[in-house]
Amino acid sequence: MTHELKTIIQQYEKRQQSGEASVLATVVALDGSSYRRPGVRMLIFENGDMVGAVSGGCVEKEVLRQAQSVFSSKVSKVMVYDGRYRLGCEGILYILLEIFKPNKPFLTQFWDTINKRSPFFINSFYKKEQGESKNYHTVFHFDDTSFFVNPTAENLSDELPRFKQEMHPCFKLVIIGAEHDAVQLCKYAALTGWEVTIVANPKEEKTENDFPGINKLIMVEPETFQLKMDAQTAVIIMTHSFVKDLQFLIALKEEKGAYMGLLGPLRRREKLFDDLLERCPDLSEEYLEQIHGPAGIDIGAETPQEIAISVLSEILAVVNKKEPSLLKDKVGKIHV
Repeated sequence: MTHELKTIIQQYEKRQQSGEASVLATVVALDGSSYRRPGVRMLIFENGDMVGAVSGGCVEKEVLRQAQSVFSSKVSKVMVYDGRYRLGCEGILYILLEIFKPNKPFLTQFWDTINKRSPFFINSFYKKEQGESKNYHTVFHFDDTSFFVNPTAENLSDELPRFKQEMHPCFKLVIIGAEHDAVQLCKYAALTGWEVTIVANPKEEKTENDFPGINKLIMVEPETFQLKMDAQTAVIIMTHSFVKDLQFLIALKEEKGAYMGLLGPLRRREKLFDDLLERCPDLSEEYLEQIHGPAGIDIGAETPQEIAISVLSEILAVVNKKEPSLLKDKVGKIHV
């Protein structure tokens, strides 16, 4: 959800100069099931423009309507949306609406935290009932610093029930390779909200314009490549060169991340592992076990676009510790 919050902050900053008021909507509680879970947010501007969504599109008009009283009174409120009578989700959403007016120190700290890839916390104080209250508010916690989303609401009581949310660094996908299939994978990963880094050979003369949705382009030879992976970083190696794939595997041999994938058939992977162990006999078994090759889930993918979907699906399954299966065969709730 961090990438959705980034978009909200970006759009708010773009429209700051106009002085237009905005209201932040946060799903703070849920009874039953819904399209999205607590913690999802959207931003409403006074002219009716909206950034983000709190559902699949069916709740947003009601959120816009309910936000009008917050624009007028400046008093926060909780709206209750009972989907049992309007949707097929059979859930009741509790949505906190409050004036969103972060100050400059808030924005500076937010982007500094995002760029450092540090986690942060958000606390929203509310009551699980329809109504207004000056005590309803949201606070962002960055390390030892806290900021209210509306500075005029500072020093309010924190004795109300709270919805606490831990925000992780944005998920990062590092694509090592710059051929046509890498372009498609970059595009689809960016649509998913991931920060995408492309690693290309300097001789390829690639630019960021070649990769829709790219966050960063690194032009480097395998011998000098360095990458610090974390629990929110995935790597897919797809240079289409056996030698370069091997060199990048060697460069990453001390790293542990969320996922590491190899493009190509099983026989190619086995040969890569043989050569890798020959060059690095002290390589840990843990490193080899984290490598998924061939990368992707078997969905009958043929085109570069379909292969991108297959690879992204496997990354999501691995990160979320899920065994891929058809939802129609699942017993019980979709979301735990």
